[in-house]
Amino acid sequence: MADDEDDLILSDLDDEELVQQMHDDLYDGLRDEIEEGVNILLERGWTPYKVLTEALVGGMTIVGVDFRDGILFVPEVLLAANAMKGGMAILKPLLAETGAPTIGRMVIGTVKGDIHDIGQNLVTMMMEGAGFEVMNIGINNPVENYIDAIKEFDADILGMSALLTTTMPYMKVVIDAMVEQGLRDDYIVLVGGAPLNEEFGKAIGADAYCRDAAVAVETAKAMMARKHNQLATG
Repeated sequence: MADDEDDLILSDLDDEELVQQMHDDLYDGLRDEIEEGVNILLERGWTPYKVLTEALVGGMTIVGVDFRDGILFVPEVLLAANAMKGGMAILKPLLAETGAPTIGRMVIGTVKGDIHDIGQNLVTMMMEGAGFEVMNIGINNPVENYIDAIKEFDADILGMSALLTTTMPYMKVVIDAMVEQGLRDDYIVLVGGAPLNEEFGKAIGADAYCRDAAVAVETAKAMMARKHNQLATG
């Protein structure tokens, strides 16, 4: 397989073949090849936004579906996300210059008392791979951190993560504070983490519980589409 990869010259492929190859390379977590592919498409006159959506987001969508279906596992998704990051590093400044649209903006972090971050880091990478802008505020976050971040980042979505049953209830503390400050209706609130379930998400007033990163992306996309429709018809 390695020899076949070595024999393949990306610049010899036409646009359609190159995008397909980049989907395969993303799936295999090949960062150097993704960076090369992004540069080739840009040299051929592709807009940064077209490269992002067709080559990168298109590829990460396949990764997300296979992760959700149990075909890919966390280490493989992390490799794919790392390859995606390589491409994004080239595109981000160009996207900012052209004012390209984003699907939405998300703040994510683990709640106060909890120092687990693998799950939310994976969600961050998958969300960025789907075309969202994400501010990851890390671990052990009190209410103020979340509220300051969603205001500062002009977020659409707040994501909270917990891996301990003892820290789960803090999610309700954050949501209650948002209600008290009249902010709750301005944001989509997604929660996740191993000990949570759908019932818990509903009980604390979240918009949705997401069992893994792939579901988080699907849910965020669907809810942002609904939000845009409501704004358009409202």
